Amino acid sequence: MRTLKSPAITIMLLLILLASFAMECSKTDNKLYKWTVGVSLLTREHPFYRDLEAGMLAAAEKDSIRLVIDAGEWDLEKHSKQVDNFIVKQVDAIILCPCDSKGIVPTIEKANQAGIAVFTSDIKAMGGKIVSHIASDNLLGGKLAAEYMLTLLKGKSKVAIINQPITETAMSRESGFKEVMAQHPDIEVVACLNGEGVRDKAMKVMEDILQSHQQLDGVFCINDESAMGALAAIEAAGRSDEIILIGFDAGEEALKAIKRGSSLKADVAQYPKEIARLTIETIVDYLKGNSVPPSVPVEVGIVDASVIENQKAAQN
Repeated sequence: MRTLKSPAITIMLLLILLASFAMECSKTDNKLYKWTVGVSLLTREHPFYRDLEAGMLAAAEKDSIRLVIDAGEWDLEKHSKQVDNFIVKQVDAIILCPCDSKGIVPTIEKANQAGIAVFTSDIKAMGGKIVSHIASDNLLGGKLAAEYMLTLLKGKSKVAIINQPITETAMSRESGFKEVMAQHPDIEVVACLNGEGVRDKAMKVMEDILQSHQQLDGVFCINDESAMGALAAIEAAGRSDEIILIGFDAGEEALKAIKRGSSLKADVAQYPKEIARLTIETIVDYLKGNSVPPSVPVEVGIVDASVIENQKAAQN
């Protein structure tokens, strides 16, 4: 006669088997990764940061790194909570893309006290111990934007800047632009206002600038979101033929605006996947015990309608 197992025993056996399977998976998982790195992005809403995240994931997979990725979404408190979580998880390193270069310092210091190496990518912090900062050469980018605008301006001109003075990245871009313009006494920077790096705010700021300055020949925006907001305001005011607009990022939407012949004449191009690759490579070198540079600048370039056409021709 067969003896049937009770439901309780059957359930217990299943639980034991599941626990055993989970332990084996965990062991296998641990063998796959050498290190765990926490990442707090600025946002996932911007194409640049989506490309940055994708690049980090691709590079990390090659180097057996587990990435724990989150985004602050322009919220300093979220960044801080994410870092607290990384500290609890005892990650091997942290990558930060902070929304506030100064405000993030106490958060970095907490990670420093926990003995966790901190790296910044794209946006620099203004304090705390940072092993290495990997980002576009933003000062050079601002200079390139100014130099390109100068080729289009005709004689004595008035220009404006839509900035974001809480991130070191944006401040470097603004500084580079101003540095070049200061060498030309016939160019006057008549306004420098905070668009907060977002489209709706930049559009409102641009509307205010247009109302205050009947003569305006050029506008430099520190990112594409600002540039697209400014472009909307310029077109709504019917002043597209008067104003040369230069952006920064060279995202898909901005490139389309450049190609159709709008006021947006050029963008400073960044290469987020290259920034991502170099960030992961720098962390790997550090975790292996090698010395790494305190700063890793990544090239930038100017993209205008002719560059877009040449790139299209090369692809065909």
